[in-house]
Amino acid sequence: MIIVAGHLTVDAGRRESYLTACEAVVGAARKAPGCLDFAVTADLIEADRVYVYERWESQSQLDDFRGSGPDDDQAREIRSMAVSEYRLPDA
Repeated sequence: MIIVAGHLTVDAGRRESYLTACEAVVGAARKAPGCLDFAVTADLIEADRVYVYERWESQSQLDDFRGSGPDDDQAREIRSMAVSEYRLPDA
């Protein structure tokens, strides 16, 4: 299993529109083969912080989905990011 977790920052005044733009990506990810969980959520305290959390059955399924990636408009909104991938052994 692969877990992708971390956060990114966007302009505080644009966070809600950023999250709205992410709805289509979240929906597509959740329908993608191998996706166990996918969320993009607002921080409750910091107005510019957005959390990312994903769980995938395999690296290849994650890579297949990642091929689509964020569009240019969405990527331009990101000011910084700290997101990591973690590989868990099969149980």
